[in-house]
Amino acid sequence: MSSRLCIALLAVLVLPGCNNTLNPFCGSARPAPVIGSLSPSTIAFAQVEQGATLTVNGSNFVAASEIMINGRALAANVVSSQQMKILLTNSVISGPGSVSVKVTTPSGNSSDLGCSSGGTTSALTLTVN
Repeated sequence: MSSRLCIALLAVLVLPGCNNTLNPFCGSARPAPVIGSLSPSTIAFAQVEQGATLTVNGSNFVAASEIMINGRALAANVVSSQQMKILLTNSVISGPGSVSVKVTTPSGNSSDLGCSSGGTTSALTLTVN
C-alpha cells in the first residue's frame, strides 16, 4: 500500500472514536463536565434569601462552564477543574422545594474530526426547606 493510503486508513480508524486528549486535532475541544456532589445538599430558604454559597464538586470544569439552576444557566466562579461556586439568592431560587442543579460547558471548536466537546451533566438535587 502507498504511504498516503496507510495514513488515510489510520486517520479513519483512529480519529472518529478517539479520546480528545489523544487526538492532536482536538486541541480546542472542551471536556464534558462531570458533577459529583453539592455542598450543602440541603439549605434553608432563609439562608438563600440572605445569599448563600453553593459549591459544586466534580471534574472537567473550565472557565466557560456554567451552573444550571432549574434549567437556567448562570455564570459561576470556577475555582478549579474540580470545583465551582455560585451565590444563591431569592432571584435564583424563589422558594422552598427541590432544585435541579447541573453543570454545562459550551462546545469549543472541535470541527468534524471525531472530537467531542462540552456537554451538560446529569442533575443533582438541592433541597431547599
